[in-house]
Amino acid sequence: MAFDPFLAEFLQDAPVARIRMRFGEGEAWLVTRYEDVKFVTSDPRFSRAAIAGRPFPRMTKHVIPLDRALSYSDPPEHARIRRVAAKMFAQRRVEQFRVRAEQVMAERVAALVAAGRPADLVEHVVAPFPMTMIGEVVGIPVADRPWLTWCAETLFSMAHDQAEVDRNGRVKAELYEYFHQLVAQRRAGPRDDLVTVLADARDRGEINDEELGALVVLVSLNGWHAVRYNSSNMVYVLLTEPGLKDRLVVEPGLIPHAVEELLRFIPHKRGVGQPRVATEDVVIRGVRIRAGDVVHISYVTANWDAEIFPNPERVDLDRADIPHLAFGHGPHYCVGPLLARMEARVLLATLLDRLPRLRLAVSPEEVRWRQDVMIRGPVDLPVTW
Repeated sequence: MAFDPFLAEFLQDAPVARIRMRFGEGEAWLVTRYEDVKFVTSDPRFSRAAIAGRPFPRMTKHVIPLDRALSYSDPPEHARIRRVAAKMFAQRRVEQFRVRAEQVMAERVAALVAAGRPADLVEHVVAPFPMTMIGEVVGIPVADRPWLTWCAETLFSMAHDQAEVDRNGRVKAELYEYFHQLVAQRRAGPRDDLVTVLADARDRGEINDEELGALVVLVSLNGWHAVRYNSSNMVYVLLTEPGLKDRLVVEPGLIPHAVEELLRFIPHKRGVGQPRVATEDVVIRGVRIRAGDVVHISYVTANWDAEIFPNPERVDLDRADIPHLAFGHGPHYCVGPLLARMEARVLLATLLDRLPRLRLAVSPEEVRWRQDVMIRGPVDLPVTW
């Protein structure tokens, strides 16, 4: 799992650099150092709302954000929208979900064992586990979850031509229509799920239809896609870095800390995140960014900044402090980090407890990797035990 050499070069030699990207128009700034990334993502002079409608420089042929209402909003509007969903992802609710997560993971490990050795850990455990969890949190019927998985894989993949761009537009529209129909069902029969919470908020006038759709679509897709790829990366690291898995088998109390170090170490996204526009002239490390300039940041490089994390290329379970930015920073900080952390802890704890001799059934070089998705990760993980 090598660090992107181009990003490494920027981090080391040009922490505030002028770049061109494959798609979009013009140039942009790229900010890579930890403290600078925190600054850009929290300073109100860097606006996400100002990017709406601009053909900004980007990595993909199609625009990954699914909405204007949430991805392209600034405080206080952004805070108003995310506040509606936040209660479903608070500490108390996540602890309630933990019991169900442990039950689901026990079922998934049983399915893996029943498949016989070797078996694909992604197919039997890593992919279905987060979809079951986010499906139950949001309120997505079991029969619809395979379709939602396909939607996430499609929209978070690189579009190769205009036909795929057009297809992605249709998928986005179908998702919004699907969730608005689900909201209508919850109005007739409320449940203890996110869709019901959002329906109630819409009826009280706290959010509008566009904002409701933005929230539920982003939470649902990211709640599966990000966890599926991060979890598979975590397991790959544990099964390939000498001594890591064996230490956690002996010291399971280290698993929460290990999850934080793995979140820091693993590149959460390929390339760079969503851009911002400077609304005033701002100087960073002696470089003047002009009002109107587009600014990209990299959480990946921030998490590998040696000024904050000595020897960042090492997975260090004894690292004392791990203030990583895997869930972002500032107003656009992830709405569900507590749920994602809980799922990762339950997944690793259950695997290592039930299958302490778990190991890859192929050499690390034979593991196949997805190259065309926003979070790079194994296609499958053949394992034995």
